[in-house]
Amino acid sequence: MHNSAPASPQPPSDLLVDIIETLETCGLDHDDYQLQDWVDIEALEQLLASSNGDISVRFTVRGVQLVTTPNEVQVLVESSPEADGS
Repeated sequence: MHNSAPASPQPPSDLLVDIIETLETCGLDHDDYQLQDWVDIEALEQLLASSNGDISVRFTVRGVQLVTTPNEVQVLVESSPEADGS
């Protein structure tokens, strides 16, 4: 009888790590959310990789708005009327 070795887990992608680190800098602990409930990382990676031009994808996790591009993940900070001087 042949016992197959358990499949080793794939290492986390750079995009996944960047998103988690960005959320942590905003005060969200990784135990506060299940990322797969908010965004499909594999689909996001494929979308960003398949783009020939400028692309950005916006999504929100537990109230934190993020913008991701093929090069980075950033927190989206919308300007308030007070900040604009209006």
